Amino acid sequence: MTGTDVSFTSNFWNLWIIVLTLANIFACWWLIRWTAKPRHGESAAGEVTGHTWDETLAEYNNPLPRWWLWLFYLTMLFGLTYLALYPGLGSYRGLLNWTQASAYEQEVQAADAKFGPLFKKYAATPIEQLANDPDALRIGQRLFVNYCAGCHGSDAGGGPGFPNLRDKDWLYGGQPETILASILDGRTGSMPAWGQVLDGKSIDAVVAYIQTLSGRQADATLASAGKTTFETYCAACHGADGKGNPALGAPNLTDKTWLYGGSPGVIRQSIINGRSGRMPAHRDFLGEDKAHLLATYVYSLSRK
Repeated sequence: MTGTDVSFTSNFWNLWIIVLTLANIFACWWLIRWTAKPRHGESAAGEVTGHTWDETLAEYNNPLPRWWLWLFYLTMLFGLTYLALYPGLGSYRGLLNWTQASAYEQEVQAADAKFGPLFKKYAATPIEQLANDPDALRIGQRLFVNYCAGCHGSDAGGGPGFPNLRDKDWLYGGQPETILASILDGRTGSMPAWGQVLDGKSIDAVVAYIQTLSGRQADATLASAGKTTFETYCAACHGADGKGNPALGAPNLTDKTWLYGGSPGVIRQSIINGRSGRMPAHRDFLGEDKAHLLATYVYSLSRK
């Protein structure tokens, strides 16, 4: 049980967990009492029981040490006390009404009370100026490693589908206020799938033309035909010159930076199946002051 608000499909499972948990604790207590109880006909404590193996290996009637038994009883008592105070019996929340959510909120409040003034002090400084403060960058780096490295990598180098934040190629723009807006409110990018609209020959032609946009070699006849198709279906987002549109998050196709890969096969798959990317919003999670420091660190990466 996590301690959060749990909803069971029926009350049966709630009772099942309660009964099963308490029955197991009671069964342990009963088993100890039953095995420790003297029985008629048994040998006295410390004497041989009469069970012998390998001629000389005899079993003695030695009861468990009292301290071991009491330790077992205390363990069961601890378990019952815990189940009374904390969640563990079905949907019963415990006498302390503890939940993971409330514990997390208390920790966040304590951290905000301790570090909030520090973040607020940095938030009053413009990002361009703050990017020259080593202490601010160290804090921003820690925030990045905790909240962003899972997608962009610990070195911010990105990966397939996740932008490299160390170069100067930006889908939505690399201005400080734009980076901050991306962190606070997130981004959602979507390229439609054209596999049902364009035939195979047209797709091959567009792939060839896109290769030439970034200075690579491709079949000249195919590329010429692909230019017409590109201007018809792709220019609305990527621009007639293929340099992209930061307002839409449409990438620049004339450089050598590729979000998903720039090989002909990958480009073809992008055209046929489309692409969909989403960066989650962090406004409610981080708050504006922490996001300000995080944006400062990201901004500093592309300036190096």
